[in-house]
Amino acid sequence: MAVKSLVLTGYGLNCDNETAHAFELAGAQADIVHINSLIDGEVDILQYQVMSFIGGFCWGDDHGAGVVQAVRMKTNLGDKILEFIEKGNLVLGICNGFQALVNLGLLPAIDNDYTARTVALTYNDCGNFRDDWVKLTVNPDSPCVFTKGLQNLEYPIRHGEGKFYADDATIEKLIANNQVALRYANNDFEPTESEFPANPNGSLYDIAGICDPSGRIFGLMPHPEAFNHPTNHPAWTRNKAKNKKQGTPTDNGPTPGILLFKNCVDYFVS
Repeated sequence: MAVKSLVLTGYGLNCDNETAHAFELAGAQADIVHINSLIDGEVDILQYQVMSFIGGFCWGDDHGAGVVQAVRMKTNLGDKILEFIEKGNLVLGICNGFQALVNLGLLPAIDNDYTARTVALTYNDCGNFRDDWVKLTVNPDSPCVFTKGLQNLEYPIRHGEGKFYADDATIEKLIANNQVALRYANNDFEPTESEFPANPNGSLYDIAGICDPSGRIFGLMPHPEAFNHPTNHPAWTRNKAKNKKQGTPTDNGPTPGILLFKNCVDYFVS
């Protein structure tokens, strides 16, 4: 039986089809479900093994990115979400979804507290919306299920409120616990030391993605679902020509984006 993935959608969210497609390419069954269907009880999240908070601009981000979605879900589904997590399931938050997870308190869940909000994703230091591709370095010691075995990633970003911020003590705990799974990197895939535009938003410690202590809840600002085919990459024609010139076969396997989703599926089937 295929792993069942719940892909949340709702007002202002716009990455549902991409995310569902990525899960299906990774071997999962993906169902796109409106948040209101969960609140009304038409769909039970406990029927699924994975729940994805997707990208977009939920409720127009009028009260801050991910705030309204987090309030609606915590008020109406807070206990059910905690039960979903306690059953050993996975939660993924991408971009606006990462912002929602932070506002819900599901991340970073330091000391296994899944209710307290202790970090923030706020306005980019550059003062404007960034739509670009970034390089990422992966922490091999992180317990994160989604990044297992991955390294030197390139994913697109598209956000105006992606700066990861927390007090020094919280940052130190995240580092010590290896909860920092992804960091923005330079062309040599080394941390950027906050250099713009490699670090596109000014995130402290170049943080691009974090997980909870168990590694089963993961949030990141870049969009892995948007790298679901080699031609998504801006340099794909150049890379294809280079491979042809060198006599190197073009890799037709899963993209680095799909590999992240495949880790999720493999977690349940391995």
